[in-house]
Amino acid sequence: MPKLKTRKGVKKRFKISKNGKVLRRRAGKRHILTKKSRKRKRALRRAAVVANKKFSKCIKRLLPYGS
Repeated sequence: MPKLKTRKGVKKRFKISKNGKVLRRRAGKRHILTKKSRKRKRALRRAAVVANKKFSKCIKRLLPYGS
């Protein structure tokens, strides 16, 4: 069997946890940060789990080696 190629765009945006959940970064941490509270900005640092089961299955297919 030939090696499967990883989709580089997906690799940069998503990560698969040890339990097999797909993690993503949160939106809203790029600019206009002055009006956001410190608590909110701190919460945006943490990764979020992709809730949609169908979408996470697609992402796992694009990351064959769990990058």
